[in-house]
Amino acid sequence: MTSRKNRNNRLKDKIFSVWGIISTLIGLILLVIFIGDIIIEGIHRIDWDFLTGLPSRKPEIAGIFTAMMGTIWVLLLTAMISFPIGVAAGVYLEEYGKKGRLSKLLEINISNLAGVPSIIYGLLGLEIFARIMNLGSSILAGSMTLALLILPIIIVATRESIKAVPSSLKDASFALGATKWQTIYLQVLPASFGGILTGVILALSRAVGEAAPLIVVGALAYVPFAPKTPMDEFSVLPIQIFNWISRPQHGFITNAAAAIIILLVITFAMNGVAIYLRNKWQKKIKW
Repeated sequence: MTSRKNRNNRLKDKIFSVWGIISTLIGLILLVIFIGDIIIEGIHRIDWDFLTGLPSRKPEIAGIFTAMMGTIWVLLLTAMISFPIGVAAGVYLEEYGKKGRLSKLLEINISNLAGVPSIIYGLLGLEIFARIMNLGSSILAGSMTLALLILPIIIVATRESIKAVPSSLKDASFALGATKWQTIYLQVLPASFGGILTGVILALSRAVGEAAPLIVVGALAYVPFAPKTPMDEFSVLPIQIFNWISRPQHGFITNAAAAIIILLVITFAMNGVAIYLRNKWQKKIKW
C-alpha cells in the first residue's frame, strides 16, 4: 500500500514537472514571437532622425524626442522623490518601529499597496497633486504619482535588505560604543545598499513603462516641444506608443514598434544594471 502511494506521488511529481516545463516553453515561445515581430516591424525605422525628431502627423518624419525627454524627466524626478522617502520609511519600520498590531497592519497594507492597479494611483495623483496642490498636468505631478506607485516596492526591498544584515554586525558596532543611528548609517545601510539599490532600479523599471496613471494625471499624447522645467506639460514613450497604435496609417504602427524597441532597451538596461549591482554586492559583502 505504501509503495503504491509512493509510486503515485512520484508519477504526480513527474507530471507536474513536465507540465511546468511545457508552460514555461509556451510562455517563452510566445514572448520570442511577440518581440521578434516587433523587431522585424520597427528596427529599420530607428535612426538619428527618429530619435531626435518631433511628433508629426506624417509618420515618415515623426520622432520620439519629446516623449523620450519626458520619460527621462519623469524617471529622474520619480527617483529623486521615491528613493529618500522609501528608504527612510523602510529603515524606520525595520529598525525603529515598535512591533505590535499597528506595525503588522502597516506591513500588510504596504504589501497590499504593491498590488493595487496603477490606475488607482493615477486617480489619487489627479486629485491630490493636480487639483489640490494645483500642479496641473505637469511633469512634477506625474513624477509624484509614479513615486506613490513604486514606494511600496522600495519600502519592502529596503526592509528585506536590512533584514539580511547579520545581527552580529550590529552587536559589534554597539559593543564599540556606537549609537543606534551610527550603527545604521555606518554599518547597516552600507552593507544593505546593494539590495536597496537593486529594488529601487527594479521599481523604476516598472514606472518607466506605466501609461495609465500618467494619462489620468494629464500627460498629453501630442507635445510639440521638449520639457525644460518640472512644471512643463509632457508626454512619455508609453503614451506616444499608445497614440501611434491608435492611428490608422501603417507608418504609425511601424513608429510604435520602433518606440517599443527603444522602451524595451531602456527597461532591459535598467534590469541589467540591477542584476549587476546585486551580484557585485553579493561578492563584495562576505560575512
